[in-house]
This record gives sequence, C-alpha cells and structure tokens, in this order.
Amino acid sequence: MLQRLQIAPQGPEFSRLVMGYWRLMDWGMTPQQRVAFIEQHLELGITTTDHADIYGDYRCEAAFGEALRLAPSLRQKLELVTKCGIATTANPDHKIGHYITESRHILHSAENSLRYFNTDYLDLLLIHRPDPLMDADDIAEAFISLHQSGKVRHFGVSNFTPTQFSLLQSRLPFTLATNQLEISPLHQPLLLDGSLDQCQQLRVKPMAWSCLGGGELFTAAQYQPLRDELTAVMSETAADNIEQVVYAWVMRLPSQPLPIIGSGKIERVRTAVRATEITLSRQQWFRIRKAALGYDVP
Repeated sequence: MLQRLQIAPQGPEFSRLVMGYWRLMDWGMTPQQRVAFIEQHLELGITTTDHADIYGDYRCEAAFGEALRLAPSLRQKLELVTKCGIATTANPDHKIGHYITESRHILHSAENSLRYFNTDYLDLLLIHRPDPLMDADDIAEAFISLHQSGKVRHFGVSNFTPTQFSLLQSRLPFTLATNQLEISPLHQPLLLDGSLDQCQQLRVKPMAWSCLGGGELFTAAQYQPLRDELTAVMSETAADNIEQVVYAWVMRLPSQPLPIIGSGKIERVRTAVRATEITLSRQQWFRIRKAALGYDVP
C-alpha cells in the first residue's frame, strides 16, 4: 500500500502521491466515470486530491462534487485540498485577472467549495498565490474563523516565498501545513532559494506541482538532453518510463515533497505509484539536474 505521511507537526496525514484535478474538465468523463476514477486511485492508495476554485474556469470543484453526490461514502476516504485567492476573467465580474486575499473573499470561496464538494469540511485550504496587497492579519482572521467553525481543518499556502510564509505564520495560532510549490527538473530555482530549506526547518512537507513541466518534458526540443539522461537512469533503475524517474527525482529531496499527478488516465496514475519504489543515487540525481540545466555544479 502507498505510504502515508504526516505533512506537518500539527498537520494532516496525506498519501505519498496526490491526485491533481486541475484538468478534470478536459478528461471528458461523465459523473459516473469520475466516481470510477476516484475509486481506482483510492485502490492504489492515493487518497489526497488537489483542487482550486478557479480550475476548469471555476467548474472543476462542482464536477468533482457531482461524483461525491453519486457515491457519498467516498468522502470519508478522501482528503480534499483546495485553493483560493486568484480571480480570473472566466468570472464575468472580473474585468482583469488579479489576486484577492481579503478575509471576505476567503470565507466566501471556502463556503462555495464546501457546497460544490457536498461536504461540511475541507481537509486543507491554501492561498493559491502570493498577493502584493496581502494583509496577513486579514487572512489570519478568515483562517481562524474557518478553523473555529470546523469548516476547514488545516491551512497552507501555494507558491509563497519563505518570507511570505513566515509573515502569515506569525499571525496564526496554529501551524501552516504546507507550501505547494513548482518542483521539477525543468524548474529548479526553489532548490536553492530557501523555500525547501524552510520546509525542512519547520518539518513541513511541500506539495509539488508540475513535476513533468506541464508536458514540456516530452515535447520541447530543448529538453532532449534531459530526456536522454532520464532514459539512461530509467535503464539503470529498472523503471518503466521516464515519468517514474522524474517523480523519484522529486521525492529524493530531503524535504519529502508530495508529487501531484495530473493525468486522468488510470494507467499513468498506476505507473506513477511505482515511482515510490525507486531510489536514485546521489550521482543519478545530479546527472538529471545537470542535463536539465545544461551545466555542472560550480
């Protein structure tokens, strides 16, 4: 069975891999097919699901909730993670895309998510992006209210710098449970900017999004050297494909990131699970790093 990790000292226990539902509306599933897909990844041990209010132009949460209405018993087997704080022009009320982290908006977004998911609590609510107009006291007011009411059990952030994380944490009586970050061989700035160091310091496990670079890993000509190196490591580790090697590369980090899988094809999800059985050596890890960046360590 897939390993489970407590993601923070006061945080929830999540599955080692997370099922991401960002592209749910692109998968062309009927509500009953969504139920079947959820049941299939639960059988693999993937119980944690990642969402956001804006996914699918504000439609994904409700579509996932349709499945939960058809099979209400699934709710107790899942951890629901969702995010708020981005306002896109898919909502006609927004004339321009912007960030919005006011207390009133957070409370409203959380209530919408609860209604869409047909549940009375969220396992984890994240602020989706840093907001230049972010008032940490205002966010804390919303988080504390939602926590006291029992509507949200844990809170965190996404794409925050270490100082932004520390600022919000300083206003809260409970610990932030995670920082969801872009971690990939194709995107390595966070490896050295202090973000993952802070996670280690606080014993907070980050959630890793876009591990495969949004598919660019397989298509962009500039990443051919990386594909070649991943293929070599795949042979050395008896991996089934280079996706597994990438997930193993992310999980090799000492902050123990939880990769988010974005595919609606259960075979690819099943393949990803096997990545947890692969351990890269230090030299294999750095070979992949060099192939992605194009240069060796200083």
